[in-house]
Amino acid sequence: MPRPTKCRRVCRFPATSEFIPVEGPGSERSVILSVDEYETIRLIDKEGLSQEECSRQMGIARTTVQKIYETARKKLAEMLVEGLPLKIRGGQYVVCEGEGAPCSSRTCFKKNIEQRYKMEKGENIMRIAVTYENGQIFQHFGHTKQFKVYDVEDGKVVSTEVIDTGDSGHGALAGVLDAAKADTLICGGIGGGAQQALASVGIKLYGGVTGEADKAVEALISGNLEYDPEAKCDHHGEGHHGEDCGHHGHEGGGCGHHGKGCGSR
Repeated sequence: MPRPTKCRRVCRFPATSEFIPVEGPGSERSVILSVDEYETIRLIDKEGLSQEECSRQMGIARTTVQKIYETARKKLAEMLVEGLPLKIRGGQYVVCEGEGAPCSSRTCFKKNIEQRYKMEKGENIMRIAVTYENGQIFQHFGHTKQFKVYDVEDGKVVSTEVIDTGDSGHGALAGVLDAAKADTLICGGIGGGAQQALASVGIKLYGGVTGEADKAVEALISGNLEYDPEAKCDHHGEGHHGEDCGHHGHEGGGCGHHGKGCGSR
């Protein structure tokens, strides 16, 4: 028995649902673009989200987003090349919360993360996040499965929490940290695109750090942390592919895989 199709979350309905060419003889045949196909075009091509972020926004797998997006682009190409009318209707979708008001894709994306991690933060608290695995600093930012978050007040750690990243990509990880209200990140290797994403949300970066996460935080608090401001992502011998570590659109330029290594695009 085939799996039931999972409804795709869309932020809003299109403002215009039909487009008719002004020139040409006209055609009885129309290109039908579904509402969920329209949403992938809006999120990726207009809002600049990566396919990873688009999938999280719509509540579906990235592979599903890729298929919907490819189909939508082919339909738009057919409409433009053959001069056919375009109608937006139908599809498997649900409208996200917001009572029908247009909402920002990035706002929705961040809101989803905030609902997942409801972390209160006191006014005088400094919040440090560390890429984390089994007590150690995980060395590849874009592939970290967890962050350990430390709340520091008056030079002392007052609480800690480990949060799951849910296999997020570089840009989405910056969103996770921003939603968790992190001020600072300690990590190992990190790509240029991810560094830009962190800088854009005001998170201070200490890269190229190895060893135990707890000790690194203690060293940072005491002003003795050894880090490398030029730290870059390096995935030698791990068999990663560009789709896992390097992202396009606004996330691009960070950690692209070429041959053995991993360098800036």
